[in-house]
Amino acid sequence: MKVVVSTLNAKYIHTCLALRYLKAFSEKDFDIQMAEYTIKDPVMNIVSDLYQKDADVIGFSCYIWNIEETITVIEMLKKIKPELKIVLGGPEVSYDTDYWMKRIPEVDFIVMGEGEETFHHLLTEIKKDQKYHFVYGVAYRKEEEVIINPPRPKLDLNEIPTPYRFKEDLPDVTNRIVYFETSRGCPFSCQFCLSSIEVGVRYFDMERTKADLLFLIESGAKLIKFVDRTFNIKRAYAMEVFEFLIDNHQGCVFQFEITADIMRPEVLDYLSENAPEGIFRFEIGVQSTNDETNDLIQRRQNFEKLSRTVTKVKESKKIDQHLDLIAGLPKEDYSSFRKTFNDVFELRPEELQLGFLKMLRGTGMRNTAHKHGYKYMDRAPYEMLENDIMSFSDIVRIKRVEDVLEKYWNAHRMDHTLEYLIQHEFESAFDFFQEFGDYWEAQGWQKIGHQLESLFSRLMSFLKHRRTERLAVIEGLMKLDYFLNHKYKPRKIWWEQTLDKKQHAHYMKWIAEQPEVVSESFAQLNMSEKEMFKHVVLEVLPFDYQTFSEKGIIDTESSTLLIVTYQTGVNKQTKTYIIKLHNELKLHV
Repeated sequence: MKVVVSTLNAKYIHTCLALRYLKAFSEKDFDIQMAEYTIKDPVMNIVSDLYQKDADVIGFSCYIWNIEETITVIEMLKKIKPELKIVLGGPEVSYDTDYWMKRIPEVDFIVMGEGEETFHHLLTEIKKDQKYHFVYGVAYRKEEEVIINPPRPKLDLNEIPTPYRFKEDLPDVTNRIVYFETSRGCPFSCQFCLSSIEVGVRYFDMERTKADLLFLIESGAKLIKFVDRTFNIKRAYAMEVFEFLIDNHQGCVFQFEITADIMRPEVLDYLSENAPEGIFRFEIGVQSTNDETNDLIQRRQNFEKLSRTVTKVKESKKIDQHLDLIAGLPKEDYSSFRKTFNDVFELRPEELQLGFLKMLRGTGMRNTAHKHGYKYMDRAPYEMLENDIMSFSDIVRIKRVEDVLEKYWNAHRMDHTLEYLIQHEFESAFDFFQEFGDYWEAQGWQKIGHQLESLFSRLMSFLKHRRTERLAVIEGLMKLDYFLNHKYKPRKIWWEQTLDKKQHAHYMKWIAEQPEVVSESFAQLNMSEKEMFKHVVLEVLPFDYQTFSEKGIIDTESSTLLIVTYQTGVNKQTKTYIIKLHNELKLHV
């Protein structure tokens, strides 16, 4: 009997850990092949590829991001191969199972919950006696009736063979995200999350965990994401993993979901002192700072302690932090969410992810949705549309905030500019992103693509439209951000040049003849005036950069010459040099 386990990932760089667990647990007894696709792949390509594998059984791992596309694939497969056995599993079909069996008549079985042992038992019965009533954790069909068996007891995790060492994965391990699990379960009861349903936390053996991590690192993995719901719930276990990774990272990056308000000070001190810069990333679910909301969704959180943890981690400059918010939670109206956003933005996380409440099947939030007047999508991703205090119009406006937040803050294209605008030109961070998002949509820009330069020009258009003060200073900050982050010489500029041709030629000649006034490293480039016109861009900032960088103060009594070199030397490095312009050098710029 030939078996294929398959899924449709959101992106090619993603990998599905569930398929690897299923194969690892059952390959000793069955011929199992993995087949991964993406939700963007043409459905005919997916069906053709699966058909050519000539499987007797195909199992699909189902999630909110792929269920609808998966159904289309299943319907086509059953038309061309009616005898094929179709099995579904995964969080999307583990709840409301009767609904799925009736909605998708092409499906023969659904594996509910933890699937390794159940899937193996099911394959055994398909191959031999077809006594499906013995398979705990499975839904199946008996003529026209849907039978849902009792759930299966939880596995001892160490009985599951390692899913990280398949030969077919090794060629791509460098280019794809590796998902890694050290535990299952969550100690918390957040009503919007499926993890709240499973009671208790189970751990894999530490020595096995270390051995698997070291194998992946030595095989060339570049990014390993830990899928544990609360990685730091068991301090000793987390510390041992941190210590091991610090000693053995070899440049690999590791991302963890942590609960920040329970992070112990000694762990933070250890990471601050010992973690190499850039190898750890923390994802922290804040969701809301509204106490009434948190009580209602059974989310125990001390925002003061969380803030201390985030601040200490940020001050160490060792670990990037990704903080999550959820709009649309009960008892959080537009004004309350504005406060939540500003509370969290004040911590200045490297990334702030703004999501919207999803009524996942099986969660307490979905089961009590009527109490708060929720209306939500009937099909995945089940996103809320409105409730009794948050209108659909509010949701639409917050989505505009999400759009520009992602393009500008999370992309870190204009950090100096945004800091200045938020501190000096707008009442709050939320108000900046909201006003800009509203303007963005009014211009119809959400319907068209954008290049890097257009992000700068559109921000300037918005600021001019609202008649923002000190536009010259803001434009100077935008130029600074552009040159510090853009790695190629601009073909077209989004700003009006400060220097006319005469002034530009004067400065080019001056720094070509006296390169040491720029810096020793610039002088070592040994560029002629002709080469400088090819490789160097000059611009003037209408403030003293040194005062700004050291004190955060905008001093317009002095100005600064930016000298940006592009594609020079063997490594084609881009570098920005700064010169304070004294009166004798200003040329009335």
